[in-house]
Amino acid sequence: MKIYYQGKEVGMHNEIKRVIDMFGENIRISPKHIIACRCNNEVKSLDYEIKEGDNVELLDITNRDGKRVYSRGALYILSMAFNELYPNAKLMINYKISNATFCESKNLKITEEVIKKLRKKIKEIVDKDLKIEKRNLTKSEAEEFYKKNDDARGRLQLENEFKDVVTLYFCGDYYNYFYGVMPLSTGYIDLWDIEKYKNGIIVKYPDVENPTKLAEFKESKKFLSTLQEYEQIHSLMEINTVQDLNDRIEKGKGKDVILTAEALQEKKIAEIADKICKKTDLKMVLIAGPSSSSKTTFAKRLCMQLRVNGLKPVTIGTDDYFVERKDTPLDENGEYDFESIEAIDLKLFNEHLKKLINGKTVNMPTFDFKIGTKKYYDDKMLKLESDEILVIEGIHCLNDKLTAKIPKENKFKIYVSDLTVLNVDEYNRISCSDTRMIRRIVRDNNFRGYSALDTIQRWPSVTRGENRNIFPYQEEADAMFNSSLVYELSVLAQHAIPLLKQIDRTHAEYAEAKRIVSMLEYFKPIDDKPIPNNSLLREFIGDSVFDY
Repeated sequence: MKIYYQGKEVGMHNEIKRVIDMFGENIRISPKHIIACRCNNEVKSLDYEIKEGDNVELLDITNRDGKRVYSRGALYILSMAFNELYPNAKLMINYKISNATFCESKNLKITEEVIKKLRKKIKEIVDKDLKIEKRNLTKSEAEEFYKKNDDARGRLQLENEFKDVVTLYFCGDYYNYFYGVMPLSTGYIDLWDIEKYKNGIIVKYPDVENPTKLAEFKESKKFLSTLQEYEQIHSLMEINTVQDLNDRIEKGKGKDVILTAEALQEKKIAEIADKICKKTDLKMVLIAGPSSSSKTTFAKRLCMQLRVNGLKPVTIGTDDYFVERKDTPLDENGEYDFESIEAIDLKLFNEHLKKLINGKTVNMPTFDFKIGTKKYYDDKMLKLESDEILVIEGIHCLNDKLTAKIPKENKFKIYVSDLTVLNVDEYNRISCSDTRMIRRIVRDNNFRGYSALDTIQRWPSVTRGENRNIFPYQEEADAMFNSSLVYELSVLAQHAIPLLKQIDRTHAEYAEAKRIVSMLEYFKPIDDKPIPNNSLLREFIGDSVFDY
């Protein structure tokens, strides 16, 4: 058996904590910085007993899985403190904003006094370094437990046919279920803070780049407003958790859920189109968003709504405006960085846009990716008529540098993303990034010849590009469109689970695949036949009316 930390072998022992204590000083780590481990490519708690032949990697908060364990522990402690102080109130862990998690209470007004009391109680719980104990109950034992304890925390597990046991985490008399591995004790969460934000609470965590400091919280007003708008819509549909969705499906209301969700999206697209058409100086619509947000289908449906309003959309792409291959910037590894905005011929792009919006004819380029150069053909002439509007989709479309020479009044920017507001239950949120990755796993397998393993391996690179080129500019949008559909994971689960189960523990991606499968198994399957053929979801599962 071997134990590694950040690629360095640090010892051999069947008790992980003893290795950390023995070797921590030599590799300049604090025992509290190590929060979990990956044993044979599966995330485990630090009290996991290693067997002969096991390979173990120690995880801290600079690692994606370690960060998840840390934030999970912080939210567990918040829920414990909230329960002790306000036992008759309910806490709802909602969604991630910036580098923090936003939480609300449905029946307690969050005031500065509430925050003060919670902060004091959390510090007390952390300072006591209380043990967090995992207990597995058989389903019959869990039934008896819930009869005696009138609280639904973790109860959804009883209805999960793929789970043989019900897992609860106890800390003293408090118990809860948090999806995934937890820290061994409350003392591991030694850097945190909470603040009042809007009508709720934000929970802050350490910075991944500098774990000795809290990550900076950057307010995203438009982003939060879009999330809350869709949360209100889900509340009107009376679907806030997987339990609510499953209940509708089991009662035969799946078709109603699908058609209502689709109608709401169509209404929102129409509203954005109406907003565009009211602006007389507009010459172009710019659309950007992270991977698998269904930007392409959104753009096609928006174009249809613009036509209804009397505008004729003309689509152009930024991919034909790459600089010559020899001028392409390099990344930190010396590879061509095609995602950099400097990989686009900005001067030419802006010159062409200016000519087009001024009614002049432009010979549009076609980029030859094989030899890395722009080519021009006589049949690629474009002139924008008075009733036509440019629609441009690309990762840099929210960055003003892309269209620096175009006056602001001529541009309308739209941010599109799958902003999931559905929770597993009150304490376990579903990550927007996870939903987009699941979409991409299904699409990559259906249409691009990539396995789930391929997609998961590429995902960290995808998210790095999004963090650099898309997310910093989302607040520049004139409109935000949430492409999330409340029912989509009930559909995608049926496609994604078999693909994810093909990834075995010989791959480093096994832990990620297992985590996603465990989450998807909470969803009851829904019949996908009622999904309209112009739905954004058809881009991923197939049978779309649109060509891609």
